[in-house]
Amino acid sequence: MKSSLELDTLRMRLNDADLQGLDLHQRIQRALRALILDGALQPGVRLPATRTLAASLGMARDTVENAYLQLQRDGFLIRRKGSGSYVPDTLGAELRRTGPKQPRARLPKHGPSGSAGGLSRRGQAILDSGGISDQMVIKAFATGLPETRTFPTGVWERLQRQVLRDHRTQVLLHGDPQGAEPLRREIATYLNLERGAKVTPEQILVLSSTRQALFLCAQLLVDAGKPILMENPGYFGARKAFESAEARVVPIGVDSQGILTEQLWADRSGANCVYVTPSHQYPTGVTLSLARRLELINWAAQRGGWIIEDDYDSEFHYDGLPTACVQGLDRHHRTLYVGTFGKTLYPGLRMGYMALPPELVGAFTRARSILDGHTPQTRQLTLARFMGDGHYGTHIRAMRKLYATRQAVMLDALDACLGEVVTPLRPPGGMQIPCFLKAGWSEAQTIRQAAGVGVHLPGLSRLYLGEDKQPGWLLGYACLTEHEIETAILALARALKA
Repeated sequence: MKSSLELDTLRMRLNDADLQGLDLHQRIQRALRALILDGALQPGVRLPATRTLAASLGMARDTVENAYLQLQRDGFLIRRKGSGSYVPDTLGAELRRTGPKQPRARLPKHGPSGSAGGLSRRGQAILDSGGISDQMVIKAFATGLPETRTFPTGVWERLQRQVLRDHRTQVLLHGDPQGAEPLRREIATYLNLERGAKVTPEQILVLSSTRQALFLCAQLLVDAGKPILMENPGYFGARKAFESAEARVVPIGVDSQGILTEQLWADRSGANCVYVTPSHQYPTGVTLSLARRLELINWAAQRGGWIIEDDYDSEFHYDGLPTACVQGLDRHHRTLYVGTFGKTLYPGLRMGYMALPPELVGAFTRARSILDGHTPQTRQLTLARFMGDGHYGTHIRAMRKLYATRQAVMLDALDACLGEVVTPLRPPGGMQIPCFLKAGWSEAQTIRQAAGVGVHLPGLSRLYLGEDKQPGWLLGYACLTEHEIETAILALARALKA
């Protein structure tokens, strides 16, 4: 280097935040490489001798020597005995082609937005959709978030140690894309006994989540540009999965008995697939009547179509026993049943499943093998023991009782503090309460006011397709203690009436 300015430039590079934490010789190597790529050190330029540079930087000669050796191995230096170290002339043409290094783009604080060059049409649609934001901390009133503070972690850890002891290194290998057989057997037994299903372990596909199941449905059952029917209002995660596959979502209305089956029969879009939440409609909480369940099954049989039954939280039914699932009534095998352990156990488990018609098992398993291969075997086998030893049933019963109490506390607090603002529905179960805003109240405004006091209000209108939207909130309560529910409702009431 011929001037102190060049040394100062190198010193500045050595202090770059990206290089902190690296060994000193790595920092020198990376800094010199960056200067070459940026054009500050041109092809043909001779670098200082290692002894000279080491003395200038106040470090050991071996440190600089190791940096030069790595640059030489990577093709950024040529070392000639008795002559010195040079930036290769051959880099000139390549650097002219690629041009100087561009400054790194800074992403917005809350993630990327706007147009991204080079994306496919599907990729741009996914970017534009905004994705899905999960609540990563316990906060009023997050939806779909179960009580995790009382989860029996001690039991889980003991069972996991048993799995590691019994299976040893076998669980460190790749697993079956369809899922571990012990877990598939436990899921099938549970569905047949508790949900009235008719399914064998061979029909079970273990997945990472409900969203993955819906993504697979969208990819395998609906061609790009073709329609798929969906409850309106309905689960936005399902809508995003379908839209990301470039399917055209066609809304079907809902009333006090669930999806309007007469609209299914009247549909002329050509759709052969419908997404429903019959046991506990999302978000209204109503249960699909038996007559309509049979109508739904007949529609799928006559159309040669498919029913995607999302049974996301039917375990938490507080008024008698939950209604049997549609899959168990469907003797035509047109129903794909979707379940999750993220709500019955804990979301960080990342475990869901499907009970598939026999003819679809092969296609869905192969598609899953392309996505992420398999769910970690240790978790699967631990969950299989958790279910087989009776802990799953015990946990469900405890949470059912707990959530029923919390729902009652939430409804009482809403009536006492916000009766002038919202009309809450009283669902027979679930983990959240839909609340319709009364005349004169703005959904957007109330959400902003709530945020000012640290309360998260999930809006209802975003769950509707079309222009006719019902403003309101969908308030989750499962993850909150009775005291937390009452405190948050009081804070919300004060914020809205201020």
